[in-house]
Amino acid sequence: MTTHDAAAPAPTGAAQRRGPFRAGERVQLTDPKGRLHTITLQPDGNFHTHRGYLRHSELIGASEGVVVQNTSGIEYLALRPLLADHVLSMPRGAAVVYPKDAGQIVTMGDVFPGATVVEAGVGSGGLTLSLLRAVGDAGRLVSIERREDFAAIARGNVESFFGGPHPAWDLRLGDLADVLPTAAGPGEVDRVVLDMLAPWENLDVVADALAPGGVLVCYVATTTQLSRLAEDVRSDGRYTEPEAWESMVRGWHLEGLAVRPQHRMIGHTGFLLTTRRLADGVEPPHRKRRPAKGSYPVAEDGAPATDTELWSPEAMGERETSAKKIRRARRELHVAPEDLGPQGPATGE
Repeated sequence: MTTHDAAAPAPTGAAQRRGPFRAGERVQLTDPKGRLHTITLQPDGNFHTHRGYLRHSELIGASEGVVVQNTSGIEYLALRPLLADHVLSMPRGAAVVYPKDAGQIVTMGDVFPGATVVEAGVGSGGLTLSLLRAVGDAGRLVSIERREDFAAIARGNVESFFGGPHPAWDLRLGDLADVLPTAAGPGEVDRVVLDMLAPWENLDVVADALAPGGVLVCYVATTTQLSRLAEDVRSDGRYTEPEAWESMVRGWHLEGLAVRPQHRMIGHTGFLLTTRRLADGVEPPHRKRRPAKGSYPVAEDGAPATDTELWSPEAMGERETSAKKIRRARRELHVAPEDLGPQGPATGE
């Protein structure tokens, strides 16, 4: 029978999840109507509403799960935000991968403690939090992001959640095709997660990095992207037959005998596609069913539509992130503009 070593250090971020509330950490307040308010505790801070205010000092040093009253007698339940709550309330530049999808990526992608994982792009770091928790301190997560402003916001969110830099995290700037060969050798990566506009453009570099049996998980927003990705995975010849799905979450109203589905739900957010790396020199089993002719769209002149026409950000419905939104997220995270370098680490070390 083994026992825990009392001298062994606690996993990164574990201390942030235990003990009394401390100054500088985020706390989630629930009012009598079930509305959530997330605040960052400051010794001289106050939480104001149109019905009074609550001093942060009443929470600092208090146990998690307490109920406190503001100056008008309104009661609030105080708890630390769960990972899902943190992701949905944290400052963001780019849209985050919803917790329902992040959970499936970790589970269906079989991200295990000690694994070497590559993700691109990073966005605001929502998925990064789940991946770092899954690989643990002994693993390695290489996060590749093209935009410096998104990378800076992601770094601020990760360090805010874990209470500082995570030892398993290696954040790099640049394009996946350029950065991945310098971050890991051939066959050294266990899992790859791609959240980008055209993931099929990187199937070759991913195949080189993945170990045999390694898993590739792709997150795409539209059916046209999903179709193109699936066909390119099949034609590459180094991957197993892809599988794809989407998930929808519907909450339920629970009040006595009035148990019914809630009127609002988290519907479509994106599609997930998974496939695995075959051993070198192995041909995938022959498919008995092939797509019919004309499966791909054509341009007005009858010629096959080009990638520029099909996969532009505008065609995919992407919205440009405003500079004002980026500046606001930087201010909330106290992140100053800085040059991380084309491929340099941005782990805060």
